Amino acid sequence: MLINHELRKAVLEELHARPFLPVSTPRRIYHYAFTTTHDDAIRDRINLEAFAKEKHIPPPPANAKFHYFTLNDWRLRWEQHTEFTTYTWSTGLNAHIPFEHDDPVTAGEVNFLPPGKLIAATQIAVIDQTQTIDKLAQFFNPQSLCVIGVDKGSAEILGDFYAENCTYTKFILRVLDATPLEAGRLAQRILEIETYRTMALLALPLARDVSPQLRKMEKELTDITHALSTAQSSRTSQDLLKRLSDLLASSEAVATRTAFRFSASRAYHALVNNRLALLEEIKTNQYPTLSNFLNTRLNPAIETCNAIEKRQHRLSTDVERATNLMRTGITLEMEKQNSKLLDDMNRRTRLQMRLNAMVQGISVAALAYYLTGLFSYIAQGLKDVQLLPRSMSAETASALGLPLAVIISWAFMARVRYLSRRAAEEENVE
Repeated sequence: MLINHELRKAVLEELHARPFLPVSTPRRIYHYAFTTTHDDAIRDRINLEAFAKEKHIPPPPANAKFHYFTLNDWRLRWEQHTEFTTYTWSTGLNAHIPFEHDDPVTAGEVNFLPPGKLIAATQIAVIDQTQTIDKLAQFFNPQSLCVIGVDKGSAEILGDFYAENCTYTKFILRVLDATPLEAGRLAQRILEIETYRTMALLALPLARDVSPQLRKMEKELTDITHALSTAQSSRTSQDLLKRLSDLLASSEAVATRTAFRFSASRAYHALVNNRLALLEEIKTNQYPTLSNFLNTRLNPAIETCNAIEKRQHRLSTDVERATNLMRTGITLEMEKQNSKLLDDMNRRTRLQMRLNAMVQGISVAALAYYLTGLFSYIAQGLKDVQLLPRSMSAETASALGLPLAVIISWAFMARVRYLSRRAAEEENVE
């Protein structure tokens, strides 16, 4: 029996998770992209299920990231992505003349609860070839108008990426001999390009915001490095090390703040380039292509973000290197000081040992002196009781006892030294 991998079904369904929907001519399409958090996405799904229940239509399946609804003359395409959610409304009602209608949300043609903050709003007019390019060009800003042939000449796209009064960016999909499914695929590519390029540009304000901070930190590192080369005392080195540690923490905080946004920006930029390649652009007139326009506007913005990210990485590396050098210098200085302290301790120990030897010698002499005095008393007593030979005086007997007193004194001090040394060795072992 064959056992399926637990993710096989999900992997197979992923290729068909977001199908292209056929688009007939004429048609007007309104696309909204909202930035959403995880909690926003959960609330949006609840609202969408309530919306479907209100309209008596089937809700999206559990855990679905894509769904579409048919509501009388309107069709709604709903998609959830990692950072944003899109609502795409389209209708064939009164769609012959491009952009003659008011905002469908304001006019009440469509009604839904926005799941987050609006980040992109795009309007596409899908028309046939009865209207010429020159006539259609009047709907756009001539300074940024792009016109291309696509899909081997089956259609043409006009757009200027310009949102007048911060409302909709506008595109026209002029169908020549494209089928409804091909037109739907082209319309979806346009919407993806507009949404992804907007998401990619979210990193640019952040890059501009952190650039002055980076410049300040780079100057701080330069000042610290210069001070490091002239530091004369360990106290100064410790202060510089503290400044380096603070600078490293600040640089890592900035890098952490920007890491996700810059990484996402590169991913969205790659998606824009991918969708442009899938359009198979053909230059048909004097107007620039979408790729040319975006390459001159979008690419520099992405390169700015990449440059900021490289500066962040270089700053962190330089600060870490300077910190390691500083710590190495401080370690060497401490080792030098410790070596000097050990030399001083050894010198004091040797002096102490000499002093001890001198004291011990004096102690032997003093002890021998007192023993000799004791012997003199003993000799005098023996003389008085006539226990000494008649020819030997008490002084002579005391003098003869002097060597014995010295030997006894030396032996006693040697025993004391031995016991002290043994006690010290036992203490070290313990």
